[in-house]
Amino acid sequence: METISLPEPKTKGKISVEEALFKRRSYRKFTAENLSTDEISQLLWAAYGRNKYCKVVPSAGAIYPYEIYINLVDGIYEYKSDRHTILKVVEGDKSRELYYAGLQQKCIKDAKAIIILAVNYEKIKMRYGDRGIMYAHFEAGHIAQNICLQAEALNLGSVCIGAFNEKEVESILNLQNLKAIYMICVGRI
Repeated sequence: METISLPEPKTKGKISVEEALFKRRSYRKFTAENLSTDEISQLLWAAYGRNKYCKVVPSAGAIYPYEIYINLVDGIYEYKSDRHTILKVVEGDKSRELYYAGLQQKCIKDAKAIIILAVNYEKIKMRYGDRGIMYAHFEAGHIAQNICLQAEALNLGSVCIGAFNEKEVESILNLQNLKAIYMICVGRI
């Protein structure tokens, strides 16, 4: 499978965290223009990348039970934060399939990047039992908020999608031992 090295993430932006929070909203309409490699790099780094200490989001017991996937125009990629790369795991744009799995929400079909959070519940339950499920959901919120704030800082739109057929999404991504629990659509506005 094809591996792509991403540009180094920027650690200083054009707007403050406060301004990104003030401007953040959900966008469901996107233009047809693709995202740049720099923008994709920045979004994935904000989702689950590494800072100088650890990953950019907190995780109960530093377990980090998530895998991050992104659907782009040429395929679905898995984000590898340890090398800041993406690995193609599915050939071809799957926006149409994700659109149907996502209950035909138009923003899914129109987004130029669909970031999918897939969790390994067993990984976190080994340490925390069933309470680990709650901790994993907290972590999904941290990841999604980082993506939305980063999108705002890049002058992109984003919307979080929780209403979708999990089994269909898991099938599209060929997931094994992972549960798809959240999708974040990103595009130009």
